Amino acid sequence: MNKVKSKSKLGFKGNSHRDIADGLSILLADSYMLYIKTHNFHWNVEGPMFNTLHQMFMEQYTELWNALDLIAERIRAVGEYAPGSYKQFSALTSIKESEKVPKATQMIKELLEGHEIVIRTARSLFQIAEEQDDEVSCDLLTQRLQVHEKTAWMLRALLS
Repeated sequence: MNKVKSKSKLGFKGNSHRDIADGLSILLADSYMLYIKTHNFHWNVEGPMFNTLHQMFMEQYTELWNALDLIAERIRAVGEYAPGSYKQFSALTSIKESEKVPKATQMIKELLEGHEIVIRTARSLFQIAEEQDDEVSCDLLTQRLQVHEKTAWMLRALLS
């Protein structure tokens, strides 16, 4: 009873905080898996665009790493536990792992696909957060969308 009472003090209707936390957990898992993939590609990229991609991937994985904490802390702020194991992330994410080290162009395609997945995840959660007047989650989602849309655009431009 105390647990539900303390949640209601946050202004969420019923158990809607769980819907927000569930969506944020998927966003966290997608972001974490994209972080791992981007860091892996940073380490293993080869070819004529090595320096450019090595640097770009480092900037991208660093940004993702910093975002993980923001997303996880938002889950905690709405009153739920954040997933934190590889097993949990694997079950929640739609981002596929790379079995082998792909060529640089394939790395770009896979990262683009990963950012597009994160974009779709964030957009699907946005409506739930808006319906609950959860401005803080909406702000976080807006920031994440801005980063991922810009990164997707840049990756797409490399493929043109």
